[in-house]
Amino acid sequence: MQTQVTLATIRAARDRIADKIYRSPCPHSLMLSRRYGCEIYCKLDHLQVTGSFKERGARNKLLSLPPEQTRNGVIAASAGNHALGVSYHGQTLGIPVTVIMPKWAPLMKVQNCRGFGARVIQEGENLGESLQVARAMAESEKLTFIHGFDDPDIISGAGTMGLEILEDVPDADAIIIPVGGGGLIAGIGVAVKALKPSVRIIGVEPVNAPTMKTSFDAGKPVAVPPKPTLADGLAVTQVGQLCFDIAREVVDDLVLIDETQIASSVVRLLELEKQVVEGAGAAPLAAILNCPDSLRGKKVVLCLCGGNIDLTLISRVIERGLAADGRLCRISVSISDRPGSLASFLTLIASTGASIKEVTHDRNFGPTDVQQTGLSAILETRDAEHIRQVHEALQVAGVHITAAKQ
Repeated sequence: MQTQVTLATIRAARDRIADKIYRSPCPHSLMLSRRYGCEIYCKLDHLQVTGSFKERGARNKLLSLPPEQTRNGVIAASAGNHALGVSYHGQTLGIPVTVIMPKWAPLMKVQNCRGFGARVIQEGENLGESLQVARAMAESEKLTFIHGFDDPDIISGAGTMGLEILEDVPDADAIIIPVGGGGLIAGIGVAVKALKPSVRIIGVEPVNAPTMKTSFDAGKPVAVPPKPTLADGLAVTQVGQLCFDIAREVVDDLVLIDETQIASSVVRLLELEKQVVEGAGAAPLAAILNCPDSLRGKKVVLCLCGGNIDLTLISRVIERGLAADGRLCRISVSISDRPGSLASFLTLIASTGASIKEVTHDRNFGPTDVQQTGLSAILETRDAEHIRQVHEALQVAGVHITAAKQ
């Protein structure tokens, strides 16, 4: 196994995997560019067969194994995308695959791994625990362990995306890359800095899983137990040592994003670009929200690296994103319990141009004044200014607002 990641190893990986890895496009986005004040290009790697960039490293690693290891089979630990990449390409190459997935891994990813013929075992409350199980099984069953990110072959495979980006956007000023374990940003960083050192490599992490940021601050990889995040693909306890060593040399900036920004970015990519991405895939757009001034007028590439989002989750993410954009709000008010009061309230809301999505009329647990009743309404609005106008209209009409949430 190689121990270094260089432009040469990345180019060799590209030649090795070219026949089975989709050469994803990197089109210019007029809508996003107008909205954020910079020239935005989207690298659509969520369009890979299994829905993420992880296929690149997985296939490169599998093709690099000696025959005796492929005969015995391989094992991987992953919350989903790495497991999918190894499962799919293991099937195409006739290599037996076992994947250890956390108990909370998205159902769609678990089912798809099984559909690719992998043996799936769900063990561990987090990826760190799943990794321990996988390593133990690798030793007991004589399987080859394939790390999801801290491996030169995996990193070199991921780096092939950087070669493609510079071919499509040779005058790019910055590339924004999601950071989980660090393999993707390490691979792209090596490729891009070798060919065009002036390009800024910007990493993005959730506030709830700041593994690379914490490690940068500490000067070494440190464990950071992640909190729940919509970008579950980035919820890694600790970045890889090799990934960290490379990232320190190639990363120019690191941006932290919150859950509201992730949800908003999923919605905007769906609405403006017609692209369905998971939280980790939307993270680069969320980073634009935190550093618009430094990127204004620049050519920026967003690495949309994953599109595996559960249908059971996407509806909730959309509603969170709409609320963050001011297009959904909830208000609670106190109104008279006399006949006609509810109709008057609804008429007042309609006069503001807001659309009523849901109303709850609560007499049993309302205000202490028995002549009043509590009412909660979820409204569809245009933006934050529209919500302000709704509140103003209610106050002018003398309606007492007991609570409001945007």
